[in-house]
Amino acid sequence: MGTSDIGLIGLAVMGENLVMNMESKGFSVSVYNRTADKVKNFIEGRAKGKNIVGTYSLNELISTLKKPRKVMMMIKAGSAVDDMIDALIPLLESGDIIIDGGNSHFPDTARRTEYVESKGLLYIGTGVSGGEEGALKGPSLMPGGSSAAWESVKPIFQSISAKADGAPCCDWVGENGAGHFVKMVHNGIEYGDMQLICEAYQLMKDYLGMSADEMHEVFSDWNEKELDSYLIEITRDILAFKDTDGSPLVDKILDTAGQKGTGKWTAIAALDEGVALTLIGEAVFSRCLSAIKEERVEAAKVLIGKKPEFTGDKKQFIEDIKNALYAAKIVSYAQGYALMRSAAKTYGWSLNYGGIALMWRGGCIIRSVFLGKIKDAFDKESELKNLLLAPYFSNIMKNSEDSFRRVCAAALSNGIPAPALTSALCYYDGYRCERLPANLLQAQRDYFGAHTYERTDAKRGEFFHTNWTGEGGDTAATQYNV
Repeated sequence: MGTSDIGLIGLAVMGENLVMNMESKGFSVSVYNRTADKVKNFIEGRAKGKNIVGTYSLNELISTLKKPRKVMMMIKAGSAVDDMIDALIPLLESGDIIIDGGNSHFPDTARRTEYVESKGLLYIGTGVSGGEEGALKGPSLMPGGSSAAWESVKPIFQSISAKADGAPCCDWVGENGAGHFVKMVHNGIEYGDMQLICEAYQLMKDYLGMSADEMHEVFSDWNEKELDSYLIEITRDILAFKDTDGSPLVDKILDTAGQKGTGKWTAIAALDEGVALTLIGEAVFSRCLSAIKEERVEAAKVLIGKKPEFTGDKKQFIEDIKNALYAAKIVSYAQGYALMRSAAKTYGWSLNYGGIALMWRGGCIIRSVFLGKIKDAFDKESELKNLLLAPYFSNIMKNSEDSFRRVCAAALSNGIPAPALTSALCYYDGYRCERLPANLLQAQRDYFGAHTYERTDAKRGEFFHTNWTGEGGDTAATQYNV
């Protein structure tokens, strides 16, 4: 009979740290890795003397687990997960649980949940956020999949998760792919937050001419106020870090950004749902633009534009940047929550939006004081259509508007790219605009394609077609999708 509470497959940094976290909370853990030396080195190293069992085959791993067996995979997303599931199924019994803690795409998790359940087993796809430090000290966990599996996994997950005001940053998200969808949106918001901070950094550096040390002081101040967050905190620390010669290390890092795909998935999901996720989309495209470094260097020699020139009150403009950053951050979360709201209808999930904010309050990369305000907003109005409509956030947008516009205008006027900031402002203006020029767009579509339009003086859902040239017929094409 097995003695371990849970088994974990995959001893890379995240896997190892999760095992150490689980063991420190009183759980016995069995581990397996395809490369046997990793198991041996871990058991003889970090895990020595701990309640951790090393195994060297899947059969051995399964034999060490208590029933219902819980096996967590921390392996590369994609076909490797499917292969591991197929290898595990014959070794498990009805009611046993397979858990995927990697960054899997949510449609894959939905498909795998159905497949594993068809074999009489249970499946969980969980987002794990917080990096290696979070995995060791307390991550944010976003589990979804087979709801029947939650009670068996809940004591472990909520024990190892981060805590915010004493509450675990982990709760059941929903069926099939809901957990990985919420983690995907989390990562998309992370893309947006990082890009906004980088644009604030570039404005201070290229427009205000500030040094890394000066910017370190600004971010230190911001981290004590409403922008208090993990990403502002690490930006503060990065700006203060010196290379071996005493100069700022950040200035020597090549300006080409990498990505693993979750931001792209978020943007694609938004297109599929018809949700205006403009800021996160721009954040993804900004990384793409950064990747063509050599081409940008050549373009800079040809496309010579205006040089940034600042005149005015430097202290006031830094305050404007702070206000614009906060306002844009609100827009980013508003868009992310709008996407979750739309997907919940599409896939039949009952998402607890305030609870999701609580799960993100600690452990994860986007953790911030700000998230408590989101939870408060949904606690007051669970059916809130858009965060911008909550009184707390609408008031901030109103009070920040002048700063927001000054910062975006300065960026555009001085040739400083600020795609996330400016797209956030455009979304805000578009969302609060009672009449957009889509009436002209629909006329154009009807003119060249007979796609029809609705009229302001008729009921919604009644469609019309006009023979604009007098030469076409009266036959209309399919009606447009809203």
